[in-house]
Amino acid sequence: MAQPEDPKTKYKQPPFPEKEQALPASEDAMREKPDYGELSYRGHGRLLDRVALITGGDSGIGRAVALAFAREGAHVAISYWNEHTDAKATARLVEEAGRRALLLPGDLAEVDVCRTLVERTVESFGRLDILVNNAAHQDKAVDSLAEMTDERIERSFRVNIVAMFHIVRAALPHLKPGANIINTASIQAYQPSASILDYATTKGAIVTFTKGLAEEMIERGVRVNCVAPGPVWTPLIAQSFEGKKLTEFGKNSPMKRPAQPAELAPAFVFLASDEASYVNGEVLGVTGGKPLG
Repeated sequence: MAQPEDPKTKYKQPPFPEKEQALPASEDAMREKPDYGELSYRGHGRLLDRVALITGGDSGIGRAVALAFAREGAHVAISYWNEHTDAKATARLVEEAGRRALLLPGDLAEVDVCRTLVERTVESFGRLDILVNNAAHQDKAVDSLAEMTDERIERSFRVNIVAMFHIVRAALPHLKPGANIINTASIQAYQPSASILDYATTKGAIVTFTKGLAEEMIERGVRVNCVAPGPVWTPLIAQSFEGKKLTEFGKNSPMKRPAQPAELAPAFVFLASDEASYVNGEVLGVTGGKPLG
């Protein structure tokens, strides 16, 4: 029997030999590769034959969730912007688990793209059981709000929260009793950083969106919940920070390291499964010890 591991040293601690990337960053270009659970995640049939749509499914948390869902028996539609190489790698992981994968490129800042994601998922699989609103735009950290352009602020809101309204509205006719929605927020909703205030503010809005939507959707038999990660080692970090902030990312966590995407996926599996049948309107923090609130 394997011995329990110290969570502080389960994964590498900073510093990382990472290089800053332009937006959108790619997992393929990262020096310190994230762990998505390829060698560790074991499924138990919790989501057998269900259909999941995951936005931002090409890399980061989205890829780890896609892998875990597939190994739990779900077919997965993978929404992403234009990171085709990363998205194909995620699709391979889903297919290697014996499940079907559907690649759906497109910019969530566009309303028609949001609607098309749902339409194509239902056309391909005949149903939609799990919607994971995970995609996020995070731009470079800045020293002052004055440095944030109009375009940056508006894009953060369009991709991170406005898109959720459009996607959920499109999904409503297809979500039957027993279906569920899982949104990705962040510790930034509770402990915002001024350097990425646009991103942090959208994450606060996602918490509010989750709690309010949960009240309506439970009348339909559909649960709505939220996962709030702390620092997670993903391509998003390589495009958002530079220098010491990048190489020492996660060092200030109580765990002295960032989470790996593989450590987030089980939270999504739990919320998507029947084991969470009485969990609704909740924010599940996976923060390494940083308190929510």
